[in-house]
Amino acid sequence: EGSANKVGVGVLSYDPTTDCYQTLSNPRKTYIPPTGHGFLPKETAWHHQNHVVQLCKAALMEAQIEGHQLAAVCYTKGPGMGGPLKSCAVAARTLSLLFECPIIPVNHCVAHIEMGRVATQAADPVVLYVSGGNTQVIAYSDKKYRIFGETIDIAIGNCLDRFARVVGLSNDPSPGYNIEKEAKLCEDKENAYIELPYVVKGMDVSFSGILTHVESEWRKMKESAQREPIDQTDLEDKMASLRRQLCYSLQETLFAMLVEITERTMAHCGQQQVLIVGGVGCNKRLQEMMSHMVSERRGNCTLCAMDHRYCIDNGAMIAQAGILELLYGGGTKFKDATCTQRFRTDQINAVWRPCVKWEHT
Repeated sequence: EGSANKVGVGVLSYDPTTDCYQTLSNPRKTYIPPTGHGFLPKETAWHHQNHVVQLCKAALMEAQIEGHQLAAVCYTKGPGMGGPLKSCAVAARTLSLLFECPIIPVNHCVAHIEMGRVATQAADPVVLYVSGGNTQVIAYSDKKYRIFGETIDIAIGNCLDRFARVVGLSNDPSPGYNIEKEAKLCEDKENAYIELPYVVKGMDVSFSGILTHVESEWRKMKESAQREPIDQTDLEDKMASLRRQLCYSLQETLFAMLVEITERTMAHCGQQQVLIVGGVGCNKRLQEMMSHMVSERRGNCTLCAMDHRYCIDNGAMIAQAGILELLYGGGTKFKDATCTQRFRTDQINAVWRPCVKWEHT
């Protein structure tokens, strides 16, 4: 896996007689740019190229297997950033030739869903997929993962990352995690909330206008605080308080929008489970808000969520989806083992799942 700023190699073992999976190893490395900067495709690709060989060696060593024991090599075909995707596709093709095993291209979005289903034992959930590059509400029907709603501009993770850069938060371990920490430190939450644009258009959401508005609010607050006759220490304390207030308000607004469209999808499909996947999915506040919504619905509704081990991009999830494709005749010719930046969730035929349809409620 290497579609964005993380490169990971996972080794999975699958027993078809018991339908049991075991993650034998799952190391990964993250490209962390300087504070105030995002990660660019060229530098991210260099990072992946510098680490992928050692990650492959570490994964095989931790799994205690040899390369010739591999049944297949799976890699992210897309979607993602061009340079990083190409770097990992080249690595996968090299391993396929080296170990003389099939090569299997995997849809990154479907890999998140299938790993989430296995890790949480969710049978047929409504899926909220939230990451730096994707924001989608998904439900399965008739061999396809159908997209009910999605962002019409930037992804939620991208919105959080860009706001973190504006307010000077570190990229280590991730901007979204540092926003979550700042929001938790916000005092008097009942009165701290700043009203921001709430943009839900049918089943779709928009984040770019909210980002522009909250960036403007930050600059106004910063200029106002700097004009006050206070010493440097008091100014820094006030700026920290304002930053926490905006982080809290931004999180609450964005997550409320996601909860709304997820609940509508549950109502339409008659589903009783919600599965949250993607890097933003390990945010505890998002999980808490979704849990409140689920608990207030009639019936035995449940929330299925994971921590950073499987929410964040990793090699094991690519292996997981690859196993399913391998079992049902997946794979590709070596010359067709390419990558693409645009590869939608609903382009994949989920042949490994039963042909069921929604029960409208």
